[in-house]
Amino acid sequence: MRIYLAGPDVFLPDAARIAEAKKAICAAHGAEGVFPTDLGADHADDGTLPRWYSIYLRNEAHMRGCDAVVANLTPFRGPSADPGTVYELGFMRALGRALAGYSNVAAPFLARSLALPGAGLGADGRYRDADGLAIEDFGLTDNLMIDGGIRAAGGVLVVRDAPPGAMWTDLSAFAECVAALTRREPRPPAARRSPG
Repeated sequence: MRIYLAGPDVFLPDAARIAEAKKAICAAHGAEGVFPTDLGADHADDGTLPRWYSIYLRNEAHMRGCDAVVANLTPFRGPSADPGTVYELGFMRALGRALAGYSNVAAPFLARSLALPGAGLGADGRYRDADGLAIEDFGLTDNLMIDGGIRAAGGVLVVRDAPPGAMWTDLSAFAECVAALTRREPRPPAARRSPG
């Protein structure tokens, strides 16, 4: 099983170390971890593409070549998960791949959103942000499309508070996701084909 390692981990100062640690956990479960910065994904780049677009194409090629994804959904630069990671999770869902996600922050989406300046209970009895926009109140880890997509795919979502100072480095929830994915029955080869 090849597992795409989605998440904002690529922005960490020690991204290469985290990548190797995640790959080692995958290998211990008989799987191959594929980190977004890995080279070798086949995509059409003749050297004339902008760097950002070449990175996008490489990551898409990585995802198409994987059987599953583990997405780091720990809140990133706000109350929600990294938008690139959420895109990748949705991309893999659309491809019919196995899904798993984790968050090293246990507080639900509503509580994290209410911590933003100006957020609170509106006159209509609904929770609203500083702009007066409604905030989801379903008791979920993140936006309902994230939690719902993982659930609909029969995936696993592991949520817990990491020890103080280890929000980006604690890999215990990640390891639980990998263990759950590698226990699954393999999907038939036809499920790996990209849509036509």
